[in-house]
Amino acid sequence: MLFDSSIRKELARSFGATAVVLITVVMTMMLIRTLGQAYKGSVSPSDVMLVMGFTVLGQLPTILGLSLFVAIVGTLSRMYRDSEMVIWFAAGQGLASLLKPLLRFAWPVILITAVLALGVLPWSYQQIEQIKTQFQQRSDLDRIAPGEFQESAGGTRVFFVDKDSPSAMAASNVFIVSRDPGKESVTSAKGARLETIKGERMVILENGQRMETRNDDGSVRMTEFKEYGVKVDGDNPTSVEEANARSMPTRELVKLDDPIAHSVLGWRLGLPFAALNFVILGLAVSSVNPRAGNSTSLMIALFAFIVYYNLMTLGESWVRADKIGMWGLLLVLHGGILAGSILVLLARHFRWSPRDLLRRSSPRQEAAR
Repeated sequence: MLFDSSIRKELARSFGATAVVLITVVMTMMLIRTLGQAYKGSVSPSDVMLVMGFTVLGQLPTILGLSLFVAIVGTLSRMYRDSEMVIWFAAGQGLASLLKPLLRFAWPVILITAVLALGVLPWSYQQIEQIKTQFQQRSDLDRIAPGEFQESAGGTRVFFVDKDSPSAMAASNVFIVSRDPGKESVTSAKGARLETIKGERMVILENGQRMETRNDDGSVRMTEFKEYGVKVDGDNPTSVEEANARSMPTRELVKLDDPIAHSVLGWRLGLPFAALNFVILGLAVSSVNPRAGNSTSLMIALFAFIVYYNLMTLGESWVRADKIGMWGLLLVLHGGILAGSILVLLARHFRWSPRDLLRRSSPRQEAAR
């Protein structure tokens, strides 16, 4: 009992420290990524911290799974290195007997991972998509800031308006660069006003010129005008069955019979299963070889984590492409890793080796002959 409480306390300290470090690293990475999205015009600069917070919240199930795995491997490796495992084995306990205190410590983490994956993860995606949609669905006129070059929502136009504009409905010294399929045009005008024509918002340019260049032959066409209308509310194509599925609550995903919905649901269900497998896998791979160095087990754990999550991502793409069913993926991937981890744990618990298995099988073969 004393041993169980001591190992759980050490696991808690290691888990907390690892989680703080990983969350800090992920926050830094997400901040850089979100700043890049703001630079490209996908996110409002004022919403950078909000988007980063929701993104980190969506990454918490993965962070908790990795923190749990690293904490178990690091704690058990330290016990091997300090000969505490020798005392444990000398007391008549095997390696598999450590599974009970590990599961006692890990079940709240697994439960929190399940809640985050099934409930909080879609909510965070929904909030991020809502912020992006609200920003991207603004009209191009709302994006224009006097005295600054501003890109349109679709990325096909660049606007410039002089700072000395008479009002919000009119502007002076307007400059527009437009990229259309097969041609590029540059339009400049001394003035502009906003009008609504047949339900569409238009900018009426006054006293300007337009230069159009064709990409195929490089020919240039110059046009002068007194008035020229430009539609500025471009369509903002959203893609989105996958984005909608990722932001959809789990109870609604279950009702859908669609490969994309199944792939997202399989990813969410796989996160708590992966956390459970990490407990058994961490116990199975933890060891210290003095000749190999103290960090060998940790490197093996990180490699196993990377391979595991890459297989989950690959499996999600297979389900999305309808190459495999969701339940088949859960059974083959997570069930296979669970079975393999248990076999490795039993082999180390009973100290099986390929040589011993060969020795046991050879007398049976000779007796059969």
